[in-house]
Amino acid sequence: MEWIKDRDETRGNGSPIKRLGTLAARCPRRKVQIMYKRKLGKTGPLVSALGLGCMGMSFSYPPFPDKHAMIALIRSAVERGVSFFDTAEVYGPFTNEELVGEALAPFREQVVIATKFGFDLDPKFDPRGMKGSPGLNSRPEQIKEVAESSLKRLKVDAIDLFYQHRVDPDVPIEDVAGAVKDLIREGKVKHFGLSEAGVQTIRRAHAVQPVTAVQSEYSLWTRAPEKQVIPTLEELGIGFVPYSPLGKGFLAGKINEHTTFDRTDIRNTIPRFTPEARKANQALVDLLGKIGERKRATPAQIALAWLLAQKPWIVPIPGTTKLARLEENIGAVAVELAAEDLQEIEHASAAIAIHGARYPENLERMTGL
Repeated sequence: MEWIKDRDETRGNGSPIKRLGTLAARCPRRKVQIMYKRKLGKTGPLVSALGLGCMGMSFSYPPFPDKHAMIALIRSAVERGVSFFDTAEVYGPFTNEELVGEALAPFREQVVIATKFGFDLDPKFDPRGMKGSPGLNSRPEQIKEVAESSLKRLKVDAIDLFYQHRVDPDVPIEDVAGAVKDLIREGKVKHFGLSEAGVQTIRRAHAVQPVTAVQSEYSLWTRAPEKQVIPTLEELGIGFVPYSPLGKGFLAGKINEHTTFDRTDIRNTIPRFTPEARKANQALVDLLGKIGERKRATPAQIALAWLLAQKPWIVPIPGTTKLARLEENIGAVAVELAAEDLQEIEHASAAIAIHGARYPENLERMTGL
């Protein structure tokens, strides 16, 4: 692979990135010629500028597609230059890791796989919080047991990036970081991450074992990380991985107040997805569509391009179960948002009030700790 320093091919930030090769992604409006790599923080791995969140293939957004179709989709992502894949033991539980492990086994040396620990998977708990608050378990002995099981399900010798899925208030974060540090020393884990952690937790963990990446929800309709988390990550040299970068599908412009979800779909529990909230929040999608018309891009591509333009160490992980959506998302890397475009988005979105909370209260209480 070659280093590229041309302004157009570094998305205007002037920093060198690697070319993965030529793509012919057949996505709406925008055809991709290259996929870029970004470095997750100062010490993290080089990964594709867009990753693939695999959760929805077997968790939270039913009905779930056929397993073999999802294996084919994951492999199609690799063929199109995606090298960063996200899963967790709780997704399924367990089945999502098994799916990702099987799909990526032929490409092990080409990809980076992130998974997570931290939920209590006792059968009486519901990790999605649809029947009450889910349980947490980040005791050091539990972390090490989860690592051993995840290694087997993922069919790998080492976990590339091991996140604490949610901060466990009953276990000091120093103990959590110390347990992962032991796993890194043993060669079972390569990098340590946190998800939805507050800045003090990030600092305390980083002092014990350097944190490679933090994963939190971040998009044009969920911007809380900008206040404290992103400045802290920039100071410490930690990468940022936004999940739900398309607002659980809403920012793609295919959901409106009349859309119905499967009765077990987690969006049924989210205040931001009530019909009334969706109707009110359509203004943000309309803004993305307006910008997209000018840029010959879809609303989803503009939303992802906006994220990519925020910092060169941000790597969004949109999820999908459809090849057309995968190609559409990949097309976002070819969308160049100039300074005036970003200013227009900032000014116009500031005037749009987002209706509804991003999580029900019991799940929101588990974030920012």
